[in-house]
Amino acid sequence: MNLSVIIVNYNVKLFLEQCLCSVQKAILGMEAEIIVVDNNSVDNSIEYLTPKFPAVNFIANKENTGFAKACNQGLEQAKGSYILFLNPDTIVPEDCFTKCISFFEANKEVGAIGIKMLDGSGNFLKESKRSFPSPSTSLYKLFGLAKLFPRSKIFSKYHLGYLKEDENNEVDVLAGAFMMIKKEVLDKVGGFDETFFMYGEDVDLSYRIQKAGYKNYYFADSSIIHFKGESTRKGSMNYVRMFYNAMSIFVRKHYGGSKAGLFSFLIHIAIWFRAALTTIGSFIRKNGLPIIDAGLILLSFWLMKNIWNEYVRTDIQYENKLLWIAFPAYTIFYLIAAYYAGLYDRWYKWSELFRSSVVATIVLLAAYAMLPEQYRFSRAILLFGAMLAFALISLLRWILIQLNVLNSNKDRDEHTQTVIAGSVVEFEAAKQLLKDAGLQQRVVGRVTVAADDNDGIGSVKNIKSLSTVIPFREIIFCQGALSYAAIIESIQQLPSSVNSMIHAHGTTSIVGSNSKDSSGEVVSKENGFKLSDPYNRRIKRLIDVSISIFSLITFPVHLLFVKKPFSFFRNCFQVLFAKKTWIGYAVSEKNLPVLHDAVISCNGIPADNKQQLPRESLQMMDYWYARDYEPMNDFKLIRRMYRSLGG
Repeated sequence: MNLSVIIVNYNVKLFLEQCLCSVQKAILGMEAEIIVVDNNSVDNSIEYLTPKFPAVNFIANKENTGFAKACNQGLEQAKGSYILFLNPDTIVPEDCFTKCISFFEANKEVGAIGIKMLDGSGNFLKESKRSFPSPSTSLYKLFGLAKLFPRSKIFSKYHLGYLKEDENNEVDVLAGAFMMIKKEVLDKVGGFDETFFMYGEDVDLSYRIQKAGYKNYYFADSSIIHFKGESTRKGSMNYVRMFYNAMSIFVRKHYGGSKAGLFSFLIHIAIWFRAALTTIGSFIRKNGLPIIDAGLILLSFWLMKNIWNEYVRTDIQYENKLLWIAFPAYTIFYLIAAYYAGLYDRWYKWSELFRSSVVATIVLLAAYAMLPEQYRFSRAILLFGAMLAFALISLLRWILIQLNVLNSNKDRDEHTQTVIAGSVVEFEAAKQLLKDAGLQQRVVGRVTVAADDNDGIGSVKNIKSLSTVIPFREIIFCQGALSYAAIIESIQQLPSSVNSMIHAHGTTSIVGSNSKDSSGEVVSKENGFKLSDPYNRRIKRLIDVSISIFSLITFPVHLLFVKKPFSFFRNCFQVLFAKKTWIGYAVSEKNLPVLHDAVISCNGIPADNKQQLPRESLQMMDYWYARDYEPMNDFKLIRRMYRSLGG
């Protein structure tokens, strides 16, 4: 057998589906095998993919053994003369493997090759070629000198920035996302070191291959797409810890003496430095934004009050007691308006900030007019304070986006204009997938792929010029009539403002990635749930909180009507503190949008009662509840089941 392709999967079944489609195209006419090792994925990867790819050898682990160990599991069963370790979030062109093997055969001294990798937007990924880590290269990278001097032989040595991206070159380190190695070399040096759980194992293996007298080569005559669909994101605390610990293991294993001591010291500095940045960024993304916004709003009102007193109404002094009550109350109201306007969703929209500010200001001014005279101060302070808060929060969001702490909605617009490149049949299939996924892209037309097809808005051959005429922000490439090689070539021609996604013929998903630093995104029927919509989730939470607070305030009344009043009292607190939800799923289901444990199941049965229906029927009802979620239905079910809210 000529080639064995080994892929390790962990919870990226739809990326893997697209990857396997491209790999199957690339091995046509070759004696080759595909081995997939699944590291105990919880997204039903094995059940979903096995019937779709009967020729693939699937190995299902009962636990997450790590990348290195899983690769070695595949290697034990591999029969090919060449072994390719490939990430599941990649797309390879049809001629990729034959070109790589031809390069091996023409260069006998080569033991392993990596390849030119592009992100989902067609940008070159620097990790395609690297040098071995050293104290100096790590120092330059840590303090940003590599970024400042990307072509320097000294400062940019880590990513070999001085080597041209489109030329084949001997390098030190090959990326684990695509490593093709001669089987005879692996027989001599061994597989991956299983001490490395994730990250660093490719550096270690590259080092051992070189030490054994073979050359590692960066191969630029073919390109692959690497979406980065893995769950561990760059910038996350988990990534920082795992990456730098891997570097520490490598240093202890291969370097000795003072060099190892210096390198370990630098690594620990890097860990603390990156950990601090990551912790701050993570805090801001998860919990810190509302707190920072509250501070900016309070500051704005306080500043406007002082300016008003100092320069406009010098004859009026406002009581501090009144201000200490009023300003925090206004701030809380602004934050509530911002939350329900979607300001704290994953993707920042300027329009949401503007809308929440306007709504909060209008309502506050209206409420202000109804206050007794002794509780009023100045409408101008409210109005100008709100305007200043809007300006400061806008500035903060801009800074955080520039620092990559927040994602701008420019990177993803749910109502973006989309074109689809493919045949008429492929175009309709992709449109239906978008509809099934509950997305609201405005599909403005079809881009033709065949020379004799003139019914579209333009041809894929002229995609660059087409993007200047039609203002689309996203293109979905349908593989079928269009080859993977042509798709990869077209992606590289797109302007940076256009995002690309790929849909393989016969699959039920569309995959893509808008950033080289974040995990990829998937469009499929599985994310077509109304309950996944941030707006609906906020409303559901508002219903939970409102009913809990109202029930606690009026609790003595419920002693007469609720069957288990004290259990109901406990449920109110659990729902209020997000331990439970009033209406939820009947059974546990990992493929549906996540909900807390239910007080009442969506079929109207208290969650602590035994369900009489078969599990399959309950799963279907849960699916319908998530897919067709309507907030008013929660209200109706809570009202109907009022007496059973205690269980």
